[in-house]
Amino acid sequence: MIGSEALRSITANLSTTIAATVTVLIGMFLVGLLIAFGTWARSWSDHTKEKLVVKTFFCTETTCDRPATGKQIDQVRILLESNPKVKNATFVNKEEALDRMRKQNGDLVKDLAYNPLPDAYEVQPVKGEYTKDIAASIEHAVAGKRPPGVEKVTYGEKTANRILKVARVIEVLFLLAVVILLAASALLIANTIRLSIFSRRREIEVMKLVGATNWFVRGPFMLEGLIVGLIGSLFAVFLLLLGKEVALPQILGHIDDGDDVQAIAFGLNAAIVVGIGLLLGAAGSGLTIRRFLRV
Repeated sequence: MIGSEALRSITANLSTTIAATVTVLIGMFLVGLLIAFGTWARSWSDHTKEKLVVKTFFCTETTCDRPATGKQIDQVRILLESNPKVKNATFVNKEEALDRMRKQNGDLVKDLAYNPLPDAYEVQPVKGEYTKDIAASIEHAVAGKRPPGVEKVTYGEKTANRILKVARVIEVLFLLAVVILLAASALLIANTIRLSIFSRRREIEVMKLVGATNWFVRGPFMLEGLIVGLIGSLFAVFLLLLGKEVALPQILGHIDDGDDVQAIAFGLNAAIVVGIGLLLGAAGSGLTIRRFLRV
């Protein structure tokens, strides 16, 4: 009964149905696009933050009165391993450091008479935001000073602050955009459905006057909203799939990112879009019709 009434209503008011469906399509396409872009940007910011490292350089014969001993280096290792904010600490001896320098800037080291580079620990934080805290914990580890044998601690403060600031901006903008877009979509869908219901207000009044319950009247309209939401969101998913297969490879081909930088899985994104479309369609119908049930 409710299903047949909803289908009759959809076909009888085809223009408003199409308008509501197109509204859902546009809104859900933008929501899906924003979710995909936002999660990719978040993944990119996490990937960028993983490049943040704290470097602890040990004393050498040329930089300090006494070079760092094996015991002092081991004490720093224990300090780093006991820090819950440290993901891993990699020891790079002076020979490895020189090999890296030869590969990166061979001209700078080809005429060296000796190896001036120090032993060091490269420390990767659990989260990029911990970089500064880890550096400070090493700087003030022993009576407010650096541990014996440590010459200096660096973490690229300016670069780290810039990366973290960009990451925070991305997160805030993503959340605000999702909230604003969902609110705008809900209002557009509700207004479009309101036009459909308004055109049938006499029919609703007659049904109420002959004794129909509120849920009997509301049922077909909510089902109509679900159908409109489903059709509109499915078309939106189709457009998202088309964009993923055609436009996305062209865009990502010009962006330097890592293999671990990925947006939300398309299947999950599609499920979210369809779920939101169904919810907005049903809620838009159910909430809008309330004013016409007061007869």
